[in-house]
Amino acid sequence: MSWQLWALVSAVFTAATAVLARAGSAGAESDAAAFMRSVVILLALGAICLATGQWQALRNLTGRNLGLLGLSGLATAGSWACYFRALKTGGAAQVATLNKLSIVLVAVLGTTLLGERLSGVNWLGIGFVTLGAYLLTHRG
Repeated sequence: MSWQLWALVSAVFTAATAVLARAGSAGAESDAAAFMRSVVILLALGAICLATGQWQALRNLTGRNLGLLGLSGLATAGSWACYFRALKTGGAAQVATLNKLSIVLVAVLGTTLLGERLSGVNWLGIGFVTLGAYLLTHRG
């Protein structure tokens, strides 16, 4: 499958994540709910690594890989803790929308830290994402 198709399938799973997390964490403590979700993720990805023969590839990760992935994991934990807290009182559509402002931040960080290049049209799209997030969360 192409990266575009994988990304679209990911979007479907991400949408399901928001709705199921909102429903599943109702009445639960947000950190406990996020922890249980993380346990399921750990087990599922472990099973995928075993099934696809990638378990052995874990040995090939360098110290740099492990350090950066560790920091990424900490960022994910922070993101999920905040996300689940937001879902306790906010609607899934609004919380997920504001969460997707990460798209804007990734564009900025990708260009400044990773040297990625975006065209004028791409930046226009980033502007539309920002405007869309505002419009979707605006109460009026």
